[in-house]
Order: sequence, then C-alpha cells, then structure tokens
Amino acid sequence: MAYLVNHIHLKSPDPKKAADWWVRAFNFSIESDAVRDSGDRFIRCKSEGGLAVNISGARTGETLGQGDATAHHGLEHFGFDSENLEADIERLEGLGAKLVDGPRGDAPRICFLACPDDVRIELIQWAS
Repeated sequence: MAYLVNHIHLKSPDPKKAADWWVRAFNFSIESDAVRDSGDRFIRCKSEGGLAVNISGARTGETLGQGDATAHHGLEHFGFDSENLEADIERLEGLGAKLVDGPRGDAPRICFLACPDDVRIELIQWAS
C-alpha cells in the first residue's frame, strides 16, 4: 500500500476567515463548509495541486493552545514553490502574513512567513 498524505488540518478561532485567506493567498478552493456534530465549523479546502487542507475551530468543550509560527519541534511548516520570492513575500505581507526568516540561499532561495493563526510556511524559489 502506498502511504499518501490524505490532508493537512489547521485549527483557527475563525475558520471561515482563515479559509478565505488561504483562498486569496494560494488559490485554494473551498470544497465544503459545515458545522459538525462535535460543534466545530469544518471547512474542507483543496490546493491547486489537489492536497486537502481542512480548517476547523475548536470542538465543543475543547481548549486549544496558541499557534507557533517560529521554528519548533513537531510539524513545523509546510512549503510552497514560488516563481518570484520577493513578489510573493510582498503579496502575502499585503494579505497579513509576516516575513520571519530570509530570504536566503541561492539555489534554492527560501524564506519563512508567519501566516494567520500562527501557521508557518516556507516559500521556495528554485534555480531558474
């Protein structure tokens, strides 16, 4: 059996606001939006490459810790290819992201940004 990544799940205090940000920032599509029996709003998105990204709030009675967009152990970030690092940084900062590291390197050039709800992403511009 091949082990394929089924989805990434992000938690947000405002799932709709978060989903709308990912739609504007990375052309995600919203596949479904519902309140589940567990009391949380659950929005299923899909990246242009077909990866499912679920965004939900806290379930009834669930207390969530703060996000962490700094380098840390565990699931630390996810990366996106970029054709123009500077243009993407400027565009994402205009949408509310914050550059936290870089750009650095030559081939590839990389940077890290803190996105809404303290989600850490990496942009990667490969050699041309």
